[in-house]
Amino acid sequence: MKLNYKRTVLIGMAFLSICAFWQMYDNVIPLILKNTFHLGETITGAIMAADNILALFLLPLFGSLSDKIDTPIGKRMPFILAGTGCAFVFLLLLPVADNRGSLLLFIGALFLVLLSMGLYRSPAVALMPDLTPKPLRSKGNAIINLMGAVGGVYALIMIRLLVGSGTTPDYFPLFLSIGLLMILCVAVLFCTIPEKKLRAQITEETGIPEANAPASTSQLPREVKRSLVFILLSVALWYIAYNAVTTAFSRYATHVWGLENGGYANCLMVATVAAIISYIPIGILSGRIGRKRTILIGVALLTLCYLCASFYTSYHGTMNLFFGIIGFAWAAINVNSFPMVVEISANGDVGKYTGYYYTFSMAAQVITPILSGFLLEHVSYRTLFPYAVVFSVLAFCTMLMVRHGDSKPEKKDSILESFDVDD
Repeated sequence: MKLNYKRTVLIGMAFLSICAFWQMYDNVIPLILKNTFHLGETITGAIMAADNILALFLLPLFGSLSDKIDTPIGKRMPFILAGTGCAFVFLLLLPVADNRGSLLLFIGALFLVLLSMGLYRSPAVALMPDLTPKPLRSKGNAIINLMGAVGGVYALIMIRLLVGSGTTPDYFPLFLSIGLLMILCVAVLFCTIPEKKLRAQITEETGIPEANAPASTSQLPREVKRSLVFILLSVALWYIAYNAVTTAFSRYATHVWGLENGGYANCLMVATVAAIISYIPIGILSGRIGRKRTILIGVALLTLCYLCASFYTSYHGTMNLFFGIIGFAWAAINVNSFPMVVEISANGDVGKYTGYYYTFSMAAQVITPILSGFLLEHVSYRTLFPYAVVFSVLAFCTMLMVRHGDSKPEKKDSILESFDVDD
């Protein structure tokens, strides 16, 4: 049985569009809230946390609904098409509201955009395992992750090229470029991936029913449960640190370092590209020294880079080196942390433990924009990197307490499997 690479790339088009949107959202929306509507950092942080709050409810809801429906075009495709279409329309209202200075229109459109993205994010992610035989999902997941990275890089390039000068540039060309990409990606997906037909074909070829009842599981031993608690705390802590930086970086770079015209996107692009090219070396490294040690190396490198960045009062070219290391470090953490949680789970409970992982990561992303935003507004912008240092150090300490989930992965059949985070 071999993976259909072309089909997997086409399935990944939806994830590419999702990642392009979120890259743009995290970088541009805070600037609009600050520069156009003159909102304080705490309120801006609260608004930026809204997507994660909505995700806690919308992702499981629409993911579950897409499991239950059956239409002529499939289970996931109706959500993907409807969500993308609505997101495109409401996305273009955001720069209109920005140019008019209408906060009410902006907040209303933003809520509808987030609702639209929540409508199809889970179904889009579920499409790959739906249409990929189980033994081949590791390679499939690698390709999907690469597609998402391409979307993130595209958004950063568009920010660099299309964001004009001044504190209140016209963002309409940027938003249009992201919206058109989303429409194009999903159109290609719909025209090339007949979901229902492929689902039936794969079921017939593999002989595996579409749904299997989960196996019964026993209670985790106390020491294993303790490791699970500590790794989930670690997930929350390093997300609190990392998400604070990514959410506030565009404002920090503009306010503290004086970068304009989307210049802050260069650092983020370096980090993204570094993460992409790091997956294979990280896969080799974790296979030799184990997941826990690789994660600890990643957290230590993150802490060191945050600490060094806190001393810079203006932009310097060496920051690109630090952000390259940040990209490598974050990839080292992400590649290995999720498999450790799944490793701890009992047979048949992988979905439940996946829920644990995302509950802690998204809850952290709800808390940190508000908490870090309060410090930015009421103390100083210079608190951003020290804030990240504190929580990274705490993540390192809790990760030291983890004693389970560190089985070394088997040798991969191909280098693509080194990208996989869903063993």
